[in-house]
Amino acid sequence: MFLRERSRDRHKSRSKESSRSEKSVTINAPPAEPLLGDQSVRGEEVQDDNWGETTTAVTGTSEHSLSQEDIVRISKDLDDSVGLDCKRYLNVALSVILGLVVFLTPLAFLILPHLLWADRLTACGTACEGLFISVAFKLLILLLAVWALFFRPPSAGLPRIFVFRALLATLVLLFVLSYWLFYGVRILDSQDEDYQGIVQYAVSLVDALLFIHYLAIVLLELRQLQPFFSLCVTRSTDGATQHYNLGQLSIQRAAVVILEKYYKDFPVHNPAMLTASKSRAAKHLAGLKVYNVDGPGGNNAAAGIAQSQSRAMIAAAARRRDSSHNELYYEEAEHERRVRKRRARLVVAVEEAFTHIRHMQEEEQKKAPGDVMDPREAAQAIFPSMARALQKYLRTTRQQHLHSMESIQQHLAFCITNNMTPKAFLESYLTTGPTLQYGKDRWLARQWTLISEASVTSGLKDGAVFLLKCIDFSLVVITKKIPYIQLAEEFIDPKSHKFVLRLQSETSV
Repeated sequence: MFLRERSRDRHKSRSKESSRSEKSVTINAPPAEPLLGDQSVRGEEVQDDNWGETTTAVTGTSEHSLSQEDIVRISKDLDDSVGLDCKRYLNVALSVILGLVVFLTPLAFLILPHLLWADRLTACGTACEGLFISVAFKLLILLLAVWALFFRPPSAGLPRIFVFRALLATLVLLFVLSYWLFYGVRILDSQDEDYQGIVQYAVSLVDALLFIHYLAIVLLELRQLQPFFSLCVTRSTDGATQHYNLGQLSIQRAAVVILEKYYKDFPVHNPAMLTASKSRAAKHLAGLKVYNVDGPGGNNAAAGIAQSQSRAMIAAAARRRDSSHNELYYEEAEHERRVRKRRARLVVAVEEAFTHIRHMQEEEQKKAPGDVMDPREAAQAIFPSMARALQKYLRTTRQQHLHSMESIQQHLAFCITNNMTPKAFLESYLTTGPTLQYGKDRWLARQWTLISEASVTSGLKDGAVFLLKCIDFSLVVITKKIPYIQLAEEFIDPKSHKFVLRLQSETSV
């Protein structure tokens, strides 16, 4: 017991030191998505969705039960999300204000002289009027370009400031202030009478703003197109792995790209499969507990007998563990046989139901147009014939929490409406699809936490490791730099491919 307490204390100290050395920030998904970390949803996911049969409720404490610490953590996450939403709206407001200042500045340069000293301005000739048209069209082009590049709905909320975007905003602000300073000193104070020169000054400002927008395209869009790093993303629970090639991005932007690809490429996380593997491992690795009844100060003879008995029991447990692989083999073989059997029953039941649908459609075509059955009604009519087979298959493959009766009926009605085959209907249930294939209420997390030793605003580097953590699992990301490829050219003389065939009279050639 003393050794166990010392090891537990060392483990706690190490976990505290590691938690102090790590830097964690939070990435939020768009606010339109529901709070997928809701504990009620997670509680439903690990239970059987027993539609079509009698549901049996088992009470007790599970590993997914809600504790007081979980409640405090959820409330804290909600408060953090509210703060991040306020920060996002503040960023949008500041961007709109800066954009209005930028677009109104050239117009103010052209209007102020007419308002302050219009009687002393020189007449604007043909060339000056042409500059008016140039300013109008350049401002229109700049407005459309800024709208296309900056005013897009955000896909995620970054935990730290976007360095390049902040740099561009600072550059634009300094640029406009410099133009206003020069305009106030050289034009407003002296009340310059050369209006054509003032118009050219406004045109130069618009041209410079267009060049800054080109710089923004290079920094924000073009710089990251060429891949420099290969990122290996592994899910911590089941080991699902994907590889992605990314360009020169910061860690937080790379995390956003990975999460966008995660919902599309990774199969949906199934905690029921993990529970089954844990129970099987616990059953096979369970050993025997040995107790020293007499204690450390007991009789020597009794201690010797107890020691020999404990050795025998440990040896028996070791032999039992050595034969556990046979039990695992036969258990997996039995499970595969059961899956194949129930899959065959499901396929037959669905094909019979779709055959019945085709007969119903042929009969409906003979009726009046007002008596035609709706696809939703047809789906509800044939669903009971396949419900039991589908339910048993989903239970065997532990997918019952991913599909509800309502979603299956909607999918069935969709297949009937679009004249799809039984195989197309079954594809969603026979193979596990990506996360986006399922409803948003089945997703696992809205809020992700980025854990990285390096600063999240720093760029990716070779060997960098960071984690994307949600409630039930985490994504471990390992960065590798794509190697530099050196190609060499080797010249082959065309004459080296030529050969001479010598014929001899003794041969048959």
